[in-house]
Amino acid sequence: MAHRYPFAFSPAYRLPALALAITPRTAWVEVDEPGAPAPELRVRFGPWRLRTPIENITGVPRSGGFAYLKTVGPPHLSFTDKGVTFATNGDAAVCLELRSPVKGIDPTGRIVHPGVTLTVADPDALAAEVSAHPAR
Repeated sequence: MAHRYPFAFSPAYRLPALALAITPRTAWVEVDEPGAPAPELRVRFGPWRLRTPIENITGVPRSGGFAYLKTVGPPHLSFTDKGVTFATNGDAAVCLELRSPVKGIDPTGRIVHPGVTLTVADPDALAAEVSAHPAR
C-alpha cells in the first residue's frame, strides 16, 4: 500500500500541462507505507517518472514563490544544482534533498538529480510523512 498525494493545479498551469499530458489523473506522488519491503517515493508527472528509496531522502524543506515561466509546463532542470522541479503552481512545494542523485527528467539516466521539488496539494502532509517514515 502507498499514500498518494495529488498535485495542486492552479488555473494558469492547467492548459500548458494538458498539452503535455500532465493532468490530475496522470500527476501524483506516492509514498510507501511503513513496513513495505524497500519503501520508495514515486513521482508521476504525465509521461515523466521519478523514484527513490525513502532512505535516500535526507531533507524535506518547504519552498514556494516560483516564477511562472521557470515552472510552467514540463519538469524543469535547475542549471545551478541539477535539481528537478515538477510544478503545477508557483505557490507552495516540498523539496526532497537526496543522498544519492536519481534519474527523472532524462530517460537515458545521463542527467541525475540531487533534489526534487514537488507542488503537491498538501506539501506539509507529504513533508511530515516522509520526515517521520521509519525507513529514513
